[in-house]
Amino acid sequence: MREIVWDTETTGFDPIAGDRIVEIGAVELNQHLPTGKVFHQYINPERDMPPGAYEVHGLSIDFLKDFPVFSEIANEFIDFIGDATLIAHNAKFDMKFINSELKNANLPEVPLNQSLDTLEIARKKFPGAQNSLDALCRRFNIDNSGRQKHGALLDSEILAEVYLELVGGRQPDFSLSLVGNSSSENSLDTSSTVISRPKKLDSLITNEEKIAHEEFILSLGVSAAWNKKS
Repeated sequence: MREIVWDTETTGFDPIAGDRIVEIGAVELNQHLPTGKVFHQYINPERDMPPGAYEVHGLSIDFLKDFPVFSEIANEFIDFIGDATLIAHNAKFDMKFINSELKNANLPEVPLNQSLDTLEIARKKFPGAQNSLDALCRRFNIDNSGRQKHGALLDSEILAEVYLELVGGRQPDFSLSLVGNSSSENSLDTSSTVISRPKKLDSLITNEEKIAHEEFILSLGVSAAWNKKS
């Protein structure tokens, strides 16, 4: 199960009014485990940066002007996400921006049903509580001390930890999946994968302890339980 936890930074709240994406960050998960693969890109929005947006993420037009425009990185982003589920905090916001950018680049939009909203999950799990990303970090004791301003990649990495807490405590999935057709609808797939250590652990038993153990075994004689035939 491949998932992409992602975030965007923008010039404002409304792509219809001309706001643009200025940063994309994304982290890949497989079976609820980070793979180490990330996507990160600053983007030249080809417009000014409103002071309110700059206060949020600290990205100035002077900084962004030498980065590529969205159309130049669009295919790389599409290749990275593939058909994975896209996980975001307030996913509708990020989805409307990415689809606006894709539309402007004459590329197919990403279906909304390919996304999963951690804000909605948190609201259902903790009704009435604060469910901002910072609030969830406090709830799950996740270190977000480096989050002085919003940053798409950092926020994606933090959100990945929050998401895994929301769905089960940062542990790989353990599920019993129904298999087969209607005639075997109660059958369960209980298969699992065992990963062997690449190198056996060194023994912690000393030679003296081994000798003492062997002498103890000999002292028990032939009447010891493990010497009896079943």
